Amino acid sequence: MNLRHIEIFHAVYVNGSVSAAARALNVSQPSVSKTLRHAESLLGFELFQRTNGRLVPTEDAHALFSGVAEIQDRVRALREAGRNLRAGAGATLRISALPSLALGVIPAAVARFLKQRPDVRFDLQTVHHDDLLRKLYEREADIAIANEVPRGAPLGQSWLGEGELVVLYREQDIPDAPARLELAQITGHPFITLAASGPIGRLFTDELERLGVEFDEVASARTFYIAAALVRAGVGLTIVDNFTADATRGDGLAVRSLKPPLTFDVHAIHLLDRPPSALAAEFLSVLGDVIEGR
Repeated sequence: MNLRHIEIFHAVYVNGSVSAAARALNVSQPSVSKTLRHAESLLGFELFQRTNGRLVPTEDAHALFSGVAEIQDRVRALREAGRNLRAGAGATLRISALPSLALGVIPAAVARFLKQRPDVRFDLQTVHHDDLLRKLYEREADIAIANEVPRGAPLGQSWLGEGELVVLYREQDIPDAPARLELAQITGHPFITLAASGPIGRLFTDELERLGVEFDEVASARTFYIAAALVRAGVGLTIVDNFTADATRGDGLAVRSLKPPLTFDVHAIHLLDRPPSALAAEFLSVLGDVIEGR
């Protein structure tokens, strides 16, 4: 059976008669009858029996229908995708991002982009650094937004902007803090460490080792948002990226840049054989503007 046979069989099965199937498909009744007979001859058995003026599916037809219905759904989806691509509307952007970016910067970029392109849909998800490749390889995401491009994999990337590490603390804990803080200036406070938090955690750990600075670590957080919640609860202060700080800062919390600054890059990552579409590139341009504060 080819796709035309499948389409005719599905229409007759669902509508119950040749005439109704013809109307549903906007074709002639003789065309439906001819194609249905051809399908039956290819299969070697009847698909329908005429009873009281209706075509009643045989047991063989019932057995075939679930597979045929699945094929029809896929064909419809393919046709819809083709129409959307021609119209440039209704496309879906599937993006994975680190939690520090997905809960602040990404929503701001999506909101700005949808004002320009309200016909676009987004499929957004958070992902940790170690799962970036899996999300791309398994086609769960078309683009991943991260701080570091995994090495040794066939990936393409584009630079989106720069972030920095900052001190997040309660104002009452450092009431007269200068505009920038050296790490050595905050060693006397209870500290929430992020040493295990991916590339940025390694960036911070390397800086501590370079300076020979040690903190009074009272808790370890695996994500920046947990660390920020602990600061708000009065557990201590922490070092997070500026995106997390901006998204979580509220009454009573303050942020200071480090002296000297600790910066990192933000990249859009994709498989080499699946480069971003024109629409995705358009969104990434907006995302870069948001990251850079434009």
